[in-house]
Amino acid sequence: MELKDVNDVTPPTTAKRSFADRLPTSITPALRRLSIASLVGQGVLIVSGGVVRLTGSGLGCPTWPKCTAESITNTPAMGIHGVIEFGNRTLTFLLAAIALAMLVMLWNLRKERKDLFWLAFGLLASIPAQAVLGGITVLSGLNPYVVSLHFLVSAALVVVSMLLVNRTYGRTGMSAPSDAERPRPLIRRLSVVAAIATYLAVSLGTLVTGAGPHSGDSSSPRIELDGYLVTRIHVVPVYVLVAVSLLLLVLLWRRGKGDILRQAAILLFLGVLLQGFIGYWQYFTGIPALLVGFHMLGSSVMLAAGTNIVDLALRRGK
Repeated sequence: MELKDVNDVTPPTTAKRSFADRLPTSITPALRRLSIASLVGQGVLIVSGGVVRLTGSGLGCPTWPKCTAESITNTPAMGIHGVIEFGNRTLTFLLAAIALAMLVMLWNLRKERKDLFWLAFGLLASIPAQAVLGGITVLSGLNPYVVSLHFLVSAALVVVSMLLVNRTYGRTGMSAPSDAERPRPLIRRLSVVAAIATYLAVSLGTLVTGAGPHSGDSSSPRIELDGYLVTRIHVVPVYVLVAVSLLLLVLLWRRGKGDILRQAAILLFLGVLLQGFIGYWQYFTGIPALLVGFHMLGSSVMLAAGTNIVDLALRRGK
């Protein structure tokens, strides 16, 4: 037998792992936390945009993409209005960073979990578009129709973020439990109606806002519609939502405390009651800014709740 010199033994080499090899190959707690951060952040963005409008800070940064012709950021001379408006703009970059982090972490799962990957991609792609639309809002002097569209894009991003949360937690999508009990057709249909009523109520609410007193700046135009009339139109889908959410709650109550669809129905019903209460309170007290802000927060909660229940009701199961 041939003996080898110990000096001829070459130590094993360790191959360097590529960046892609270091990325997750399964859904991790960090990814779930990012999806929650995205959902919360999109809601905060809606409230932040409301603060901009309610404090008259809509033109706190009078141009775009810079805050002034000379400065990217707000200046001391711009006062609190500049701080509020620039803070709202900065939040968009934070949300873009969260969406990019999710997309990177999903890279190795882009084929296995296409549902998650493309939702994260859509979220990231929409955020820069939202920033541009925000710039058009400023450059148009806070045109109420552009402001409404700006809000509705934020509303859509809340919906996408809610879908991401459910899928990262394995409640719906490609990783939903196949042995889960499929809800009755009536519950599925009612959930669809609840989601549509939620989206309609939020969308029509932009007309009420556009015709209301809080324009974001004293020089900004308003939608020339009768405030009472658009309010009456706005509450029609709200009434439908109250009735449907109550019916869903009754039908799902016997499922037991641990059932996620029952929990979704409770959240939807309580949310619409609270949101309706705030809406009437602000209407009969002259639309004070503070209540309008809470109503906008309620809008983001309702968007998430309406999306959550229809997503759960339509998930695959036996």
